[in-house]
This record gives sequence, structure tokens and C-alpha cells, in this order.
Amino acid sequence: MTKTFYYKDAFILESGEILPGFHLGYTALGTLNDKGDNVVWIFHALTANSDPSEWWYGLVGDQCLFDPQQYFIVCVNMPGSCYGSISPLDINVPGNEPYYHDFPTFTTRDMIRAYGHLKTELGIHRIKVGLGGSMGGQQLLEWAIEEPGLFEHIIPIATNARHSPWGIAFNATQRFCIEGDPTWKEKNELAGINGMKVARAVALLSYRNYYTYGTSQQGVHNLSASTPGKEIYKAETYQQHQGDKLARRFNAFSYYFLSKSMDSHDVGRGRKSIETALQQVRAKTLVISIQSDILFPPVEQEFLASYIPSAELAIIDSHYGHDGFLLEFEKITDLIIPFLGITNIKSKVFTQLNEKHEAR
Repeated sequence: MTKTFYYKDAFILESGEILPGFHLGYTALGTLNDKGDNVVWIFHALTANSDPSEWWYGLVGDQCLFDPQQYFIVCVNMPGSCYGSISPLDINVPGNEPYYHDFPTFTTRDMIRAYGHLKTELGIHRIKVGLGGSMGGQQLLEWAIEEPGLFEHIIPIATNARHSPWGIAFNATQRFCIEGDPTWKEKNELAGINGMKVARAVALLSYRNYYTYGTSQQGVHNLSASTPGKEIYKAETYQQHQGDKLARRFNAFSYYFLSKSMDSHDVGRGRKSIETALQQVRAKTLVISIQSDILFPPVEQEFLASYIPSAELAIIDSHYGHDGFLLEFEKITDLIIPFLGITNIKSKVFTQLNEKHEAR
């Protein structure tokens, strides 16, 4: 169940804009132990919510690697998202109406600074494990640099130190799709929704790859016409389906501003250089890369491992592309267990994973 943390003092964003306060939706699973040394902080990616047991069920949950019976697991909904934290659809107090297009951009650094206030509220002084993929990994790196003594272990997955021109181009193109929707300038929660559907279809091209589509979206539907030009291709309906699916749970405003937040990511900003910033990390680090990832290619994780002191690098072979960080939970679990020095758990974890596969 999502809880809400309210911060009622002034909060200054990197942009210089001052908010009179903010709120964060978050999920806390398990209990903080007496020593305060069982905290696992998970960072979600672009459109997920704050409950990792829903979208990382292979890693988080009862009898999984990160079991609430053993760990105090915290995940915060990113500012700008629509799952409980301050967002474009919330009331902008001075105007007494939703922010809509005037929502301030939270950088990934702004985000982790906001999380710091929640950390204090929860009585957390040390985090045993921090992990996150994609935009979640970007936030994790920011925090591990901002507070070098906070994390004991960090596991950034399929992420980078600065968002690349390639990644920014994908995000900008998605925003163009939203801006091209005739309803985008309207002030209501459905504004730009059809544009967001197209944006999501564009995003899927970067989340997967040539081989993923060749394996899963080959051919036409059985009921489609065989006349050339009238076929209904599986790849086409898959793109439509992904856009429609997101539109049922998200809004264009959150999608638009979160993509700007991702573009802002640069751990070197104001810290002399990216290399210098990464060298500030003191946590024991396992960087995980997806070999087939075209959005955050392995060269970006190789860079992280080169500059984070004593970091380990592991590259997963997967045909899922960037989405492999969400789907290859067995391979990720297999890497994390020895990294954390966990014993007597692997058989239990994989027994449950196999049962879930059989139930599908």
C-alpha cells in the first residue's frame, strides 16, 4: 500500500525554482530492524510505481531475493509521476489549479535530495543495498555520489552517468509526438493522450531491438487479409497495444516531464567532471549491463565500472534489449547473490521463479 510523505518547508530545485513543499508517494515493505542495517532502497524506472513487488516480482517479495521478512524495502515514486508523488496534475497552490504545462522539472539530483528528507523521516541512517535500472539507476548513482557514506552496496543496472545524445533524441522525439497532439495545449488530464500513445510506441523501439521483434512479432494475424497492402501485421498491432496499455494507467503530462528529468541526468554537473564525480562513490558496486541494450548500451556501463572505485561489471546475454533489466530477474539474481555474499537462498528463490513460470 502506498504511503505519503509530506515535506512542508521550502525546497529549492536545481533550476532555482522554490517549491513551498512537496509530497512523495512511497512503498515500505518489511520492518527496519533494531540495528538499522537491513534497508534495501529500490529506484523505479520511467513509468513504474513505488511497489517493486509488482514490477520486479522475481527480485522483490515473499521468498524472493529481497524478502520483506528479512529486509526493510523502500521505493519512492518519482516526483512528476502519477502514482502518488507531486505531479503535473496536482494543485499549484499560488494559482489554485493543477500545474499542467507549468510543472517544474525535477532533475534526478532534485529527486534524490527530496528522498533524503523521507530517509530522515523513516529513521534510516545507512542503506545496505541500493539498486535500480535505467532512470532508477541514474537516481541511485546521483545519491551514491551526493552521500558517499550512505550505501553499503549499490547495483546500478542498464544505466549511465550522463544521459546520452542518443537517449535524449529518443525522448525529444516522444515529446514531439505529444506536442503534435491537437489536445496537448488543453488543461485537462486527458490532454495529449493520443500523442503519448505514439510516444510510447517510439519508446518501445529503443526498449527492445531488431532480434526481439523478429522473435516475438513476426508475421501477420490469422484473420488478416492475404491481399498485399491489407495485411494486419503483428508488429503493428503490438505497437498500438503498448500505447493503449500505457494510456490506461498514465498521463501525457507525467510522461512529458519525466522524460525531461531523464534528459537532465548528468552526475558531473557542478562536480568538476563525470569521472571525478564517479570516483566519489564509496559503496561496493556491481554494475550490470544488458548486452543487447541499444538505449543504454554496454559501453555506458563499462564507463561506470572504469571510474567507480573497485566496481565489478557483469554483462547479461539477453534478447530483450533494454527491457532485460526488468525481465531477466533470474540472471540478475544469480549475479547479486555472490556479490552480496548471500548463502542458502538460491534454491528457494529459483523454486518460486519456476513455479511462477509454470503458472503463466
